Amino acid sequence: MRLDLFLKASRLVTRRSIAKQLCDAGRIKVNDLAARASKEIKVCDTIELRRGKHLTVVRVAILPPSKQVRRDEAADLFEIVEDTRLTDDILS
Repeated sequence: MRLDLFLKASRLVTRRSIAKQLCDAGRIKVNDLAARASKEIKVCDTIELRRGKHLTVVRVAILPPSKQVRRDEAADLFEIVEDTRLTDDILS
């Protein structure tokens, strides 16, 4: 499954276009490498999202069978590894 589709299905990002913009800006990494929106995601991949001063790191638990996932099932797609607010020292 593509990275942008996974981010939308898991509700980590509200829209696929926003996921693409974050990827283009270099704010999303997969397995510690900058990722494009078209990157194929596999189970156990680590996704790092940086939005402003907020860093979220998740591990892919399962891939959804389709692009549409029910809201209550979306949280089952990933495990949160880290969810922190960054300080200015870390951003530099």
